Amino acid sequence: MDTYSFTKSQELFVRAAKVIPCGINGHFSPAMLVPPTSYPFYAERGRGARFTDVDGNELIDYTCAYGPMVLGYNNEVVDEAAARQREAGDTMGAPGPVMVELAEKMVDMLPFAAWALFAKNGGDVTSYALMVARAATGRKKIVAIQGGYHGVAAWMQGAGHHGVIDADVENIVRIPWNDVAAFVRVLAENPGQIAGFIATPYHHPTFADSELPDQGYWESIRELCDKHGVVLIVDDVRCGFRLSLRGSAEFFGFTPDLACYCKALANGYPISALVGSDALKGAAAKVFFTGSYWYQAVPMAAAVACLDELVRLDAPKRMQDFGRALTGGMQRLADKHGYELRVSGVPSMPYLRLTDDPSLMLHQRFCSECTRRGAYFTSHHNWFMSCAHTQEDLDRTLAIVDDAFAALEKSPEGQGGS
Repeated sequence: MDTYSFTKSQELFVRAAKVIPCGINGHFSPAMLVPPTSYPFYAERGRGARFTDVDGNELIDYTCAYGPMVLGYNNEVVDEAAARQREAGDTMGAPGPVMVELAEKMVDMLPFAAWALFAKNGGDVTSYALMVARAATGRKKIVAIQGGYHGVAAWMQGAGHHGVIDADVENIVRIPWNDVAAFVRVLAENPGQIAGFIATPYHHPTFADSELPDQGYWESIRELCDKHGVVLIVDDVRCGFRLSLRGSAEFFGFTPDLACYCKALANGYPISALVGSDALKGAAAKVFFTGSYWYQAVPMAAAVACLDELVRLDAPKRMQDFGRALTGGMQRLADKHGYELRVSGVPSMPYLRLTDDPSLMLHQRFCSECTRRGAYFTSHHNWFMSCAHTQEDLDRTLAIVDDAFAALEKSPEGQGGS
C-alpha cells in the first residue's frame, strides 16, 4: 500500500514558526504528533468523514477535528441553515430570535435542564459553571478529578504550568476518579467550603486508558452533593450527544445541576452551552460572563439544524455501532499480527492502545503508519466517531490497519508478541 508524504505541510510549518509561537500552538501542535513527519499539519478542505491536506492527501478522520465534526465536514443540512441565517444577519446589535429557539430545544432535549446560556468554547462554559456554583453557594472551593480536563483557563491547569500561579489553583481540590471515599474526606476536611464538584461523565484523560464510572459512583456523588449543598457540574463538552441525545448524565443514570456542551453541538460552528436546573437559574442570571461574539446567530442556527439531524439519525446509536465495528475489526487484525490492542471508553469515543509496549512508542508508530496510509489516528487522545463515517470508510480503514501492522512486523523494534 502506498504511503503519503507531507512536504507542503512541513514547508508551511517552517513559514508559520517564524510568525506564530510554536508554529501551531495548542492541541493541534505537531508536538502532539509522533513522529511529526508522519502527519499532515494543515487541512485544505473536508467532505463527509474525510479531509484533504495541503499535499493533496485524503485522510479518513478519526479525530473529527477533536470532536466538533459529528455529522460530516460540509454537511449540507447544517451549512444551509447557517447560510440562511447569515443572509439575514449574524453578529448584530441584538441577539437573533434563533437564540430563544435553540435554548428551548436544549431544554426540551435534556431532562434536567430548565435554561440554557451560550458561549463559544467548552472552556467558556466550564468557567461559567464554576462562577454559577460559587454565586449560588457563596463558597470558593471546587472539587475536580486528577487528570481531568476542562479547558485551558488557569484554574483548569496545574500549578507549575507556564503562566499559572499558585493562587490560580489554590481553591481547586483534585481527587482520584471513581473514589467516593476521597470526596467524603474532602467534604469533611472543608466543611461548608465546597461550591461545586466537576467531572466528565466518564474519565477520559490523555495518554491513558479511559475509565467508566463504577456501579453506583454517580449516585453516591449526587447524594453527597445534595447532603452538603454542593453543585454537581458535568463537563459534557466532549461526550455530549455521542452517548445519548438526553445528555451523558442520563446515559449513566444520574441528574446534574449544571452541564456544559460544545463539541457536537453545531458540527464545527463555534458555539457552546451551559444548561442548568431551575434552582440555579437565579444565580446564573446574576453572573456577568459574556463575549464579543457569543450572540452570533449563524452558529445558533447551525446548532438547531445539527441537533435536529442528530435526532433524525439516532446519532448516538449510529456512532456507537460504527465504533464497535471499527474497534472490533482492529482488535481482530491486531490478534492476527500478534499484537494486543486494548480498547477503553465508549465505542463512539474510544481510546486505543497497543499494550505490547507500555512506553506507548509502539502505539505511536502504529498510529503514524496508519495516518501515512490515509486513516488519521491520534495516539494520545480518545478518537471520535461521526455520523458521516460509512461502510466504505470502515473497509478502507481496516485495510490500512492490516497493512500498518504488517509494516510494524517488518521492523525489529515493532515485532509482535507471538
